[in-house]
Amino acid sequence: MAHFSHDNSALLARVRRIGGQVNAVERAMQGDANCAEILQLVAAVRGAVNGLLDEIIADHLAAHVAAPGLSDGERAQGAEELLAVIRRYSK
Repeated sequence: MAHFSHDNSALLARVRRIGGQVNAVERAMQGDANCAEILQLVAAVRGAVNGLLDEIIADHLAAHVAAPGLSDGERAQGAEELLAVIRRYSK
């Protein structure tokens, strides 16, 4: 059910930026950053990951649940996949 193969450059750029943010957390922890600075960096990473997740969820809904022409089985599978991710995320 992959649908990202055609144009995922924006999402990949987002993932790379998140990687840079995670590296900044590591550098801060290895350096002499104070707790508040590290907390701010971690909060920024979490926000960036949440934004990425939102984007991928929206893409998944559009391609695998709401797209015209999908069979009932394909829609059910897309919905089940999404529900599994939401349940995992909310734990």
